[in-house]
Amino acid sequence: MCLYVDDLIFTSNDEGMFRTFKQSIMKEFEMTDLGKMIYFLGIKVTQSAGGIFIYQKKYAREVLERFKMDDCNPMQVPIIPGTKLTRDGEGEKIDSTYYKQMIGSLMYMTATRPDLTYVVSLISRFMEAPTELHYQVVRKILRYLKGTLDYGLFYKKKKSERHKLVGFSDSDYAGDVDDRKNTSGYVFLLNGATISLSSKKQTIVTLSTTEAEFIAAASCVCQGIWLRGILEEVKYTQQGLIMLFCDNSSTIKLSKNPVLHGRSKHIDVRFHFLRDLTKEGKVELVHCRSVEQIADILTKPLKAESFMKLRALLGMCSINEIN
Repeated sequence: MCLYVDDLIFTSNDEGMFRTFKQSIMKEFEMTDLGKMIYFLGIKVTQSAGGIFIYQKKYAREVLERFKMDDCNPMQVPIIPGTKLTRDGEGEKIDSTYYKQMIGSLMYMTATRPDLTYVVSLISRFMEAPTELHYQVVRKILRYLKGTLDYGLFYKKKKSERHKLVGFSDSDYAGDVDDRKNTSGYVFLLNGATISLSSKKQTIVTLSTTEAEFIAAASCVCQGIWLRGILEEVKYTQQGLIMLFCDNSSTIKLSKNPVLHGRSKHIDVRFHFLRDLTKEGKVELVHCRSVEQIADILTKPLKAESFMKLRALLGMCSINEIN
């Protein structure tokens, strides 16, 4: 990340400061300047004139070999559309330790593979008592991983303009079969690729799609404000308000209209700070079509065509496409 900031943000004066700093450190300590970053904690970093590409091909191969899936047949999607997982109390139990090892390995893959975030979040809900049903879903994820080893995130380098921080917020409705809670998803993009995202089951049961989307948007705004502050610290100040895209018209109206009605009067007060931020001009909720809602990939299983389209919009591509 330091190299990304150096290449895309700082000026020549800042670069001179970094060189002076490195020279002073090398006088005090034994240090070797390895140049531009290539590997970092299992993440491969490829830098070019067009931008920076990060991926985990080597680590992914190790995961497949560890769980004896290196010779499996690849899949187009990590989870079959329409899949509904339950606790499956009557199913055949499997070794929970082995299952947790698989989940832990896949969790680390989400650092450069946001397309895995939803399904990894989903299967991690059953780590206490996994069954054969859950194990088969994990195997499908590994099969998908086998077919997409070269995929990662590509951050485009822009010399003439700076991409604005934008967020997408979405939620399913009563998607969890066991407790009918929703899954919130949000993603923030900068320089053409994902810098922050989340796929998480909500802690309450909502009574309408408006409430579910409003709660997801409130969580998204919290992250957006924090990211904006971080960018200011690294001299990448964002101008204007935070743009947050949502595909639910009622949620957008509710963020602008303080009048309570049947769909919203029961919503917990803590989520209504979104209205204040909208009124103060710090945040703007903008409507987008459902087919353009990138966060949709973080809330539910999708068909192959929709999944691959949204995967590309996350900033993901193959290393071969860049070369």
